[in-house]
Amino acid sequence: MRKDVAGVAALAAAALLLRVPSLRSPLSDDEGGFLVVAAQWRPGTSLYGDYWVDRPPLLIAVFELADRLGGAVALRAIGGLAVVAAVLLAARLGRLVAPRARHAPVLAAAVAAIFLSTPLFSAGLVKGELLAVPPVLLGTVALLSGLAAPTPASAARWWLLAGAAGAVAVGLKQSTVDVFLAAVMAAVVLARLGRWRRAGLLLGCVAAAGLAVTAASVAWAASRGTDPVALWHAVVTFRADAAAVISEAAPTVNDGRAAGLVLAFAGSGALGLLVATSRGRRTSEPDAADPPAFRAITLTVVVWELVAVALGGSYWLHYLVATVPGLVLLAAVAARERTRLRLLVGVVAYGAAATVLANVATAVPAGVTSPSAEDEVAVAAYLRESARPGDTGVVAFGSPWILREAGLESPYPLLWSLPVRVLDPGLVRFERLLRSGDRPTWVVVEGESVDSWGLEPAGADRVLGRRYQLEHVVGDWRVYRAGKR
Repeated sequence: MRKDVAGVAALAAAALLLRVPSLRSPLSDDEGGFLVVAAQWRPGTSLYGDYWVDRPPLLIAVFELADRLGGAVALRAIGGLAVVAAVLLAARLGRLVAPRARHAPVLAAAVAAIFLSTPLFSAGLVKGELLAVPPVLLGTVALLSGLAAPTPASAARWWLLAGAAGAVAVGLKQSTVDVFLAAVMAAVVLARLGRWRRAGLLLGCVAAAGLAVTAASVAWAASRGTDPVALWHAVVTFRADAAAVISEAAPTVNDGRAAGLVLAFAGSGALGLLVATSRGRRTSEPDAADPPAFRAITLTVVVWELVAVALGGSYWLHYLVATVPGLVLLAAVAARERTRLRLLVGVVAYGAAATVLANVATAVPAGVTSPSAEDEVAVAAYLRESARPGDTGVVAFGSPWILREAGLESPYPLLWSLPVRVLDPGLVRFERLLRSGDRPTWVVVEGESVDSWGLEPAGADRVLGRRYQLEHVVGDWRVYRAGKR
């Protein structure tokens, strides 16, 4: 077996093994919530069945598959497969970009394995950012393969694949438009070379395949009751509305998370990789199958990924997972230049050490959870034991996995706090529900009020106090049951 093949296989196996401890770890809010949404996706009263979430349909489809295969463990297994696929595709990208550098596939694969395994990126979570990495890498491989293809026909086939993969990535995480931006930059390079027909072919193929896959996924979602217009609002315009709400009303904790994001990017070694590979040899004339084109495409992808992280608004650590394709490209391009090799190897070695140490530091013995997680588990257990058939519940506002564990459905379609802040900030809809005949049997509140930043809780708190009675308290959590009149 060739050394580079063995090295890549070892890296993929190591990345997979690092995820084994998380197989039975508690679900995050998003993981549990997406499973709740996916489990009941059918024609209903909201965007996805009876629930609303600002995510594209392919992501919900993945969670539906995980739900059918058993839930949390199946979801984590799917995440592991995505990481293995990303490592292998990164190796292919390294060989494609630096065919004469024997070390390039291993270095590119190492970058993918490191940053898809580090707790500093919250890479253990299975979310849109993680699941979109393999199709972004596949689309990039196809795009660059098309640039090197000897005939227009073979180039077209590669670029059709690139467009399809890019659309799949967007269908998993709507901000991962990396492949399409890279295609535009590649077309610009081709145009500068006077290869206008090839540039037009590239854009036409990528656009056609991307539109076809997107149309098919939207039509499929529509057949299951997801309205295309409402879907556009959820995955596009809602994000702008949410950004405005966050900028106007978010507490200073958001600033702290932004600082933590920068520190995590630096501490993981990603910033060092960015700096170490930012300078390199330049040639005066671009060539669509040579380093300048690769560097232009890499710069486009990296800049967009960093911008997308900044535009995310809430600055959660898992946003950084979306930068992995760009980091892989940086390593692949730098591997071509011997003057950068020693520095690149040093940065990758540091990143590997940081990832191992972070995994060791965050390892939790089996059966041990944090006090807050224990409280949520206790709330879910109480509801599961106390609820009767036909009961419903609302967790105000977040931790929807509690409903899943308790076996309850929610008559309120907004399962997370951000959609509530944007779509029902006055809690008018929630208050109306509490007054109606369809009111939830159980209401779970963290704290003494449904209040949170950006909300106006007075009316809802009054109705909760008049029509519900406090049944159980666990830590900061209060469980109310309908009964008062």
